Order: sequence, then C-alpha cells, then structure tokens
Amino acid sequence: MSKVSFAQRGMWVTEQLVGAGPAYHVPLIVEFTGALDAGALLKACAALVERHPVLGCVVHEGQELRAGKDVPVELVEGGEPDLLTPFDLEAGPLARFTLHRHAPGRHTLAFVAHHLVFDGHSKDVLVRDLAAFYDGEPPLPLPDAATEDVAERLPEATAFWAEHWREPGQTVVHGSPLNARGAGEALEARLTADPDVPGLTRFETLVAALHALLASQGNADVVTAVDLSTRTSGDEDRIGVFVNELPIGSAPRPDESFADFAAGLRLRLRELYRHRSVPLAAAVPNLRPHAALAPVSVSYRARRGPEAAFAGVEAEVDWTVFNHGVRGAIHLQCVDGAGGLGISLRHLPEVDGARLAAELGDLLAAVTAGPARRLGDLLAFAEARIPEPAAAGPVTGVADAELTEGVRQIWQEVLGVAPIHDDDDIFDLGGHSLTITQIIARMERRLGVTVELDAFFDNPTIAGLMGTISRD
Repeated sequence: MSKVSFAQRGMWVTEQLVGAGPAYHVPLIVEFTGALDAGALLKACAALVERHPVLGCVVHEGQELRAGKDVPVELVEGGEPDLLTPFDLEAGPLARFTLHRHAPGRHTLAFVAHHLVFDGHSKDVLVRDLAAFYDGEPPLPLPDAATEDVAERLPEATAFWAEHWREPGQTVVHGSPLNARGAGEALEARLTADPDVPGLTRFETLVAALHALLASQGNADVVTAVDLSTRTSGDEDRIGVFVNELPIGSAPRPDESFADFAAGLRLRLRELYRHRSVPLAAAVPNLRPHAALAPVSVSYRARRGPEAAFAGVEAEVDWTVFNHGVRGAIHLQCVDGAGGLGISLRHLPEVDGARLAAELGDLLAAVTAGPARRLGDLLAFAEARIPEPAAAGPVTGVADAELTEGVRQIWQEVLGVAPIHDDDDIFDLGGHSLTITQIIARMERRLGVTVELDAFFDNPTIAGLMGTISRD
C-alpha cells in the first residue's frame, strides 16, 4: 500500500465525476509471426506483472494504491482484441493480457491497462521486459522508486502559474467552436511526417505548427495542453504513471516567420519544463477537474535504440493503438521513431479529422522546406474570431430546510468541520476536488440529489448550492 501520485489522484477524481470511458484505456498490440511458444509468453506476462506490481493495484478513494485482483493472462482461440471493456476502479484489475491464437505461426498479444497505472513510456518498458522474460534472460532488479519533489518545487510553480494561468476557452476548428474538455467516443486519422527545422526538436516543430494552424482558423490566442514526462533516471525502467499535463499558450501573427514564432514558443516550452513535476491542480487554487486541460492536446514520446527481439519469432508492435476515445475534442498521440513522426489524431465525431490531419501534414512539410516563410504565406488566416460563449441560463430549484440540513451534515462529515454555516466557503474550510467528489457521491446516495462539480466552484457555499439543486 502506498500513496497515489498527484497524476493518479487527478485521474481518479475525473473518473468519479465525469467518467472517461475508453479515453483512459492505454492499449498495446504485438503481432507474432513464427513458432511462438505460447506457454512461455504467458509465463513471461505473469513474470512481468510480478516485476511491476502497480499493474495489479487499484486506487482506493483517490488516496492509496492497494492490491486488487490478479491481472488476467489468458490464451484464446481467434477473436479480436478487446480494448473497450471498462475497468472496475474499485476492485480491479486495471490491466489485462490476452493472447489470440489465429493459426499455427500467427498470434496477437493484446494488452490494455487503465491510465491510472500505465503511461506511454511504459509501453517500451513492457515490450522490452516481456522479451527478456520470454528469452529466459530476466532484466536486472529495479532500483528503489524515487519520491516526488512536488513539495519542494511547489512555491516556484505556484508563483509561475499565478502569472500565466488562465482557463482555456473555446477553440475554433473549421469554423466550429469546440468547448469539449470531457471525454467521449472518438474517431481517428493518422499521418506520418518527418519535420526537420534547424534549432528545433521535432516536438517543438510539431507544437509550433499546430499552434500556427489553429491560429489560422480564427483563434487569436491559442492554448493547447501537452503531456510532459516526470520520470527521473531511476524511473526509466519502471511501469507506472510519470506524466503531467500542462498548458502552453501563444498568439501567432501572420506577419512573423515560422522560424521566429517557433523560436519564441520554444522558449515558453523550456520555461514550462522547469515546472513539469508540479501538477497544475497543486499550483492553481480551486482548479476545476476536467478530463482534458484544453480542447486540443498533444502527447509525444521519442523511441530510440534497437527494437526488443523475441527469440525465434518476428514481432511487430503497434505503438499507437486507437482506443476509440478522446479526452477533449482533439488529441494528437505522437511516437517519434526511426520511421519518422507517427501521429494518431483522435477527435470527436463532429471534427473533420481527416481534413485537419492533411492540413497539419502539409504545414509540417512546408515549414521543413521553408522555415523562414511568413505564417501568413504558409496559411490563410481566417478573419473570424472565437465567438463569445453564450451565457448560461439560470438554474432553478427550491430546497427545503430538511434538504439543507442534510447537505450541511454531509459537508461536516466529509470536511471534519462543525458547525458549517450557510455562507461558509467550502474552499476556505479546506475543501478540494477529492472531498467535493466524496460530498457529491454522498448527496446522490443519501439525499437523491445530483450536483455537478462546477456548481461547487460557482456557488461554494451551502446557501449558494441550494439554489442550484432539486430533489431527484
């Protein structure tokens, strides 16, 4: 049993409040051709779980990692990989292995885990360790796990975000405003690029191109979220969640060159890296939990070195298996390897993902050929700007004295404070996303009242909350 990380707590809260569906499923598929020893591979899967016990854990009440059910490792005849069956966050398991035997000499290993226990870099660790166990050459023991340095870096990050944080608004894509920061069923478009701009990494080139493309469609101020690794040298060989999502903003102008714009964005990214270990929720007071930090987000990882080899068989790995879900409206999952920059663009059905992928691919090719060209020459900047969001209508509902007292009792139980008066602010009383999640669950279970999380941020007192709810 151990404490959860900030990242795990944030995902757990999001699942409790809005649900993420398959958007939090992290799948990996390995196709085997040749004389695979199925029994040895299944034993290798079991050995891998023993080496990385986090795969068998569950997150208890958003606070502790506890052992759950055994991770299933099974062999089935034929069939298609199951990537969509939801995970039971209360009991687990949060990962599963299924080996599909299609014919002699042809097998598919399908692995899927919940993001609570598995991140993108963990895919490389899994394949490498699995190959080592299969080949009878177990990897060296893991070093002791490193501890988060969040507390030490928190004051500096808090000061940084006090100056730079603002709630991301709408993003216009092809004339349509997108507000989505939850999770939903998605479609996918794929592209491969090979951007090469002097003075920039492929990641920096990609983010700059994405920002320029979004600006050209009517977004005066562009904000996207980027997933940044928080792994230390001692975590490189460990399966788990070592990632932090942070926002990056820019204001591309049509009269500046791509090279100049990208250089400025590169400096802002480098400034962001200094705070990569501190979750935004720890540094920004009363941050509203969302499945996505912004409507558009990017995850990127570079794959270097030789591919893991399984003795006696050919193994082909799909590193960006589509999970049929998306956090936000658009998410770019990118893997940078020897074959170029592969991008899986996951998007809500209302987004024309194929068109957006083609536009991004064309722009990456254009900036590689001429990074000194003006953005206005590379892209036709739209005249339209983001429309103002429509004002929300009033929420009605009359709460009686009995309901008010029931809510008050729940607040006092969860917050450990009594008495709580009608005008006491929940955040001044020590409330946060985790405690609000517990309050919402108890109000629904005990009082038959359903309340959205945002209601607590907009009306953080009992008196304010009572005006927004009614009996179920």
